[in-house]
Amino acid sequence: MVNVLTMYMSLLRALMKLVGVKPEAVEIEPGTVMRFWVPSDQTTSNTKSRPDKPAVVFVHGFELDGILTWQFQVLALAKEYAVYVPDLLFFGESITDRKERKVAFQAECIAKGLRKLGVEKCSLVGMSYGGVVCFKMAEMYPDLVESMVVGCTVMAITESISRAALERIGFSSWSEYLMPDTVKGVKDLLLVATYKLPWMPDFVFKSILEVMFDNRKERLELLQELVVSDKDFIVPRFSQKIHLLWGGDDMIFNMEEARNLKEQLEGKATLQFIENAGHLVQSERPSAYNKQLKKILASLHEDGKKK
Repeated sequence: MVNVLTMYMSLLRALMKLVGVKPEAVEIEPGTVMRFWVPSDQTTSNTKSRPDKPAVVFVHGFELDGILTWQFQVLALAKEYAVYVPDLLFFGESITDRKERKVAFQAECIAKGLRKLGVEKCSLVGMSYGGVVCFKMAEMYPDLVESMVVGCTVMAITESISRAALERIGFSSWSEYLMPDTVKGVKDLLLVATYKLPWMPDFVFKSILEVMFDNRKERLELLQELVVSDKDFIVPRFSQKIHLLWGGDDMIFNMEEARNLKEQLEGKATLQFIENAGHLVQSERPSAYNKQLKKILASLHEDGKKK
């Protein structure tokens, strides 16, 4: 039987081409290649700046690759912004022979890839695991990251945050939840991640399982490096403007976590909730999410012009 997700991804690639976005493999260093979806006229050998289009970089979570996670946002924003969508290492077509699995290495590779593509300043948009990567990028590369819009995430997954989140969703570990090996496991993952999962036949979940959960060994290693001890985590000081855009019914990082994050940022962040949406808010309620995201990005761009 033909894998329906593979068919859909072929159609999605064609649709992205129509809106001016294409995949580009960027060699970060020998042995490390990260795939980015980039403006169609952009390559590592053609890095002309796009001053009329501010750069927006979308960073995906642990569930899907970049373009599947952010497809609705790319379609909505590609006309007004220079959109970049990386696949994190061991997702999509991004790979490394390095043994490094920490969030900081993901952040480093995205930053180096953007530099190779000629991006000097950008706004980051991230969710879940991708939001953690965004916070690390903003901390490590303040000259590159001007602002962030993140949601359903935390600055770092500390032991206490991890325990509370796993207890809420009823799983014993992140690998049990995020790396399913059965159709039921994929269905359970999406049930937790959404406010109301629409009915789909089992062959759809089977297609997701077959396509989205390769590189199992390396992804399990990523999860092993994900949780940090509470005593080792120190809240960074950020220079960027930060907006928190959240699914109001997120079970994984709930409204309490969102408010705690806003408090940690000491007045530097705004917080908005989208009702009737879970962890995958950008996919579950794309119109509502895009409406808020466009407003935020427009205000950031206007503030940038005034400087």
